[in-house]
Amino acid sequence: MQRISTEEVFDVLVVGSGAAGSVIAAQMARAGKRVLVLESGPARQMSDLISSQIWARRLKWSGAPVEEAGNLPIGHNFNAGWGSGGSALHQFAVWPRLHENDFKLKSDYGKGLDWPIEYDDLRPYYDKVQAEVGISGDATAEKWRPPGQKYPMAPLPVFAQGRLIDKGFVARGMTTAPIPLAINSEVYRGRKACLYDGWCDAGCPIGALANPLATYLTWAVEAGAEIRNEATVVKVLHDTSGRTATGVEYCDADGARHRVHASTVVLAAFAVQNARLLLASASERHPQGLSNKNDLVGRYLMTHPANSIYGIFNDETQPHLGATGGQLINHDHYSQKEKGKAFGSYQWLIANALKPNDLLGIANTRPDIYGAALDDFMRKAATHMGNMVFVGEDLALAENRIELSEHKDDYGVPLARATHNIQDSTAALAEAAVAEGLAVFKAAGAADPWAGPRIGMHIMGGTVMGEHAASSVTNQYGRLHELDNVFIAGPGLFPSSGAVNPTFTIHALAMRTADHILGNDTPSNSSPGQ
Repeated sequence: MQRISTEEVFDVLVVGSGAAGSVIAAQMARAGKRVLVLESGPARQMSDLISSQIWARRLKWSGAPVEEAGNLPIGHNFNAGWGSGGSALHQFAVWPRLHENDFKLKSDYGKGLDWPIEYDDLRPYYDKVQAEVGISGDATAEKWRPPGQKYPMAPLPVFAQGRLIDKGFVARGMTTAPIPLAINSEVYRGRKACLYDGWCDAGCPIGALANPLATYLTWAVEAGAEIRNEATVVKVLHDTSGRTATGVEYCDADGARHRVHASTVVLAAFAVQNARLLLASASERHPQGLSNKNDLVGRYLMTHPANSIYGIFNDETQPHLGATGGQLINHDHYSQKEKGKAFGSYQWLIANALKPNDLLGIANTRPDIYGAALDDFMRKAATHMGNMVFVGEDLALAENRIELSEHKDDYGVPLARATHNIQDSTAALAEAAVAEGLAVFKAAGAADPWAGPRIGMHIMGGTVMGEHAASSVTNQYGRLHELDNVFIAGPGLFPSSGAVNPTFTIHALAMRTADHILGNDTPSNSSPGQ
């Protein structure tokens, strides 16, 4: 039998160093708590980041494989991250807020689930986070934006691609605004301004983009938190009552097993891995997995259905310039969720920066072109291509779930199996939006625009929050219903997906959870960014 070493006791133990885990760690450390962060991937520093397509791939998931099934797979390898900062290290920094009509889907529309909180419960945390990390945007131009403080920085510039596509929206009576981006348009709290070179998904080595290495993870370390990389948590431990977690067991880079104890355990290992860890921590007291008496751990898995629209324009678009997440945003139809056979909100992210090849490159948009024809296409597209992305709302369905596979990883833990299907009403939403997008591009001057395949963008659900233990995994602060000192942080908590990028909401929720753990009823005044 392999020897397991038992180590010291911490006040707070955080599993995962991404958007949620870094916020929790920073707030706990600032409050004087002894904090340990366990991260399964390698250590990374800002100086390690390199603006290249190969590097961008290295930031994607490289841990235990996730088996996927369904008519719209969640794309775990693409959406998850690996190493310090997690998936937030390769995020595109598109930071809209959820809308007020995203929180009560079951009550208002008879579909999906309700959140146990309202928009106003998150509003002060949205405001606090954006003041700390900085967001560039124009709150007035976003006529659809829910209430909140104005952005602390002016928007990033709109380049030729954005100006050209905007003409198509105007021609169809639609409105655009600068995308709210967690990217500096000016020097902000010592962090440099954006260079507009379109390498956001490679990590942003200058720190203009608010990834965890530029913000909360670094602030956590400065406040005294300890981070251990290449530390893969394999089990959450609890006492004989089954109500109190005592810590976790993890394997280091050499495969040696360790146990670390803590008064509070926070699971922030992203949606799939959090659910997997709860299920894999089954015990005599929790035979179906931790906090899983009602078979809800892993259920209500969601991803945003997304399609890209492309076109070649006569005018130069300079598509390499700007941010990977885009230059403009449109939410004109967000408030109208019921659309005949279609259901859900959606947004357009407009004029995303493009590179010649690789995962999100120009060449991959036309796999049907090859040989000499591809050379001709690339010569034109490199300077005249435009694109935008539809992001649609998914519905929380109990049958979409994360389960344990019969296969195991190198440490003997069952792999996760993620099954995700969309309903006809969600497919109809995507189809209608694609038709609209093609019409916008034609109105903007693209002669023969085309759409890319439907993919899953972002991962949410699996450990949803709710008012009652019978219908959810955690309470409104992310605490497990069946354990008193274990909290979930991250997008796995979402009972609905909305149709906006989740990273800003992840930060706000984590900040709210941290304040609750510390006994604060309102946003704390301490700021790790000051």
